[in-house]
Amino acid sequence: MPPLDLFPALIIPMTVSVWLIDGAQGGKRRSKAASLISSGLEAARDGWWLGFGFFVASLWWLGAAFLVEADQFAWALPLGVLGLPAGLAFFISLGFFISRLLWSSGAARVLALAVGLGLSEWLRAVVLTGFPWNSLGMALGGNLVLGQSASLVGLHGLTILAIALAAAPATLSDIKKGGKVRAPALGALLALMGLSAFGFVRLGQGEAVLEPGIKLRLLQPNLQQDAKFRAEAMPEILSHYLSLSDRATSPASSGINDVTHLVWPESPFPVVLSDSVEALRRISSFLPPGAVLVTGAVRRETSGGGRAASNRYFNSMQVIESGGSITASYDKVHLVPFGEYLPFGHFVESLGIKQFVHVPGGFEPGPKRTALRVPGLPLVSPLICYEAIFPGEVTPDLPSAEGAGLLLNITNDGWFGLTPGPYQHFAQARLRSVEEGLPLVRAANTGISAIIDPYGRVIGSLPLGQEGVLDGPLPKRIDPPLFARFPLLAPFALWTVALAGALALRRRRYG
Repeated sequence: MPPLDLFPALIIPMTVSVWLIDGAQGGKRRSKAASLISSGLEAARDGWWLGFGFFVASLWWLGAAFLVEADQFAWALPLGVLGLPAGLAFFISLGFFISRLLWSSGAARVLALAVGLGLSEWLRAVVLTGFPWNSLGMALGGNLVLGQSASLVGLHGLTILAIALAAAPATLSDIKKGGKVRAPALGALLALMGLSAFGFVRLGQGEAVLEPGIKLRLLQPNLQQDAKFRAEAMPEILSHYLSLSDRATSPASSGINDVTHLVWPESPFPVVLSDSVEALRRISSFLPPGAVLVTGAVRRETSGGGRAASNRYFNSMQVIESGGSITASYDKVHLVPFGEYLPFGHFVESLGIKQFVHVPGGFEPGPKRTALRVPGLPLVSPLICYEAIFPGEVTPDLPSAEGAGLLLNITNDGWFGLTPGPYQHFAQARLRSVEEGLPLVRAANTGISAIIDPYGRVIGSLPLGQEGVLDGPLPKRIDPPLFARFPLLAPFALWTVALAGALALRRRRYG
């Protein structure tokens, strides 16, 4: 996983997975069914331990968020660093169990593992709002060349391919049983070469076509996370944003007067922006005529009046035009559990647990994914924070003639410091461009901010932990690739082929 991106390393755990399931015999039972279930449970046990190790190793950086306000949250650090991996490991455990039910020998068991783990990884992406972070398919998706196949089968399809390719060398241990055992490993090598060839051909289609007349400027303020909790710091924070947004970066970009669209990251203010008349006035006087600001902000809805009044808060993306008015908003739909809201709220609160954001009662989710209309830009598909990690869910349902023209991702990875987390987040967001055939504009508080073309190529970026602004053009969208048109069909078809292959080879083996 990023920032290392060493795809061959996946061969080790997938090979071990095959051998672990090989060894899950279940002991002697009175019936074949009982023996099969017993061996499945034995495999599931081993799968849990492998999954636990994988998630601890790839998600340890979540602990950094508990140290931002250590006096309040440090006690819960083990829950994030060990508790979450312990829960996620049950998906790998389930994958091992399903695989063992389909198990046989030779190439069949490689396909069985791809079917079982492929299904459990998909379930991880959808169960309890889903958490597809560091799906096994990112072993391929993190590589720009190999990741081009996501345009056909998406992340979940890449997961099936990655498991099968990485597990195939396990069959070389069967060398004493005959020469044919080399076939799975050789087939995997040829398939990897095919994926590489497809990627090189797709990336060789020339540079992206640019939208005319659009000059983007992305702000990366690199603001320390704890500063955002103090409302009294609002004037100082806004001054920093305005000063940095007007920074000259080159003779061709002398400041804000050369910019058509300015983008600030997620939740940059410690107050509700629409309530701050002074902040809106300063932004209005700062923006040149015709320029537009797209920024993260907390949005509040108030219902009732007097003492009966109640407030609902949303994590939003808002559009501010040069007149100083907020002309459009999008409310985040996919909230982060425990970060932005508490599952089973009252019960969890009774245990002394609270969400990280300083909003009474936490955020409310937006009702549905909607497009954001920003003057001067193609129709925007807004993505706040980790909404960008869900394949097939990043664009709103729109008539084909009015499809989104870009993905706009604002995020605040400042919770996680200089750890692998922001690199992993960036890689997953970039893969959405490949899947959807859309450019990605990404503004992050501490990085990584970037402009990415619809093939996943980075046109410009700012590194993690660096203050600055990024100027650049907006690439045009391309025709929707296969996955964008059929986000469920392509990965399901690949999974079905793997299942049919596993069953056919198993039947031929056992009659």
